[in-house]
Amino acid sequence: MEASYLPVQWVYREVIEEEIEKGTEGKIFYFSDQEVCEAYGKVLKMEELEGKGLFIQLNNDFSIRIDRIITLFGKPGAAYDEYNAYSNSCMDCMGGYTQEELDKL
Repeated sequence: MEASYLPVQWVYREVIEEEIEKGTEGKIFYFSDQEVCEAYGKVLKMEELEGKGLFIQLNNDFSIRIDRIITLFGKPGAAYDEYNAYSNSCMDCMGGYTQEELDKL
């Protein structure tokens, strides 16, 4: 289930607009259903989709909701703090191992 759209600070919109003007092409890391994903492309435009939120449209017909962007061409996005908290999570206090792996130790 996808989270509701959260408005983002203007600074993130400004970064996107600058990258559109420069024609930058590269990697974008973002959250998709609490999973970190990546896309590669050039941002063509930023547009509001009624009832869904603000999205960027890439040159490969892929779109990403801007409140889910972790990094845009290496620059922090609106979801960067969420990613930082996500990456520092406890991992169920099992150190990232499954129960089967721990049983073998």
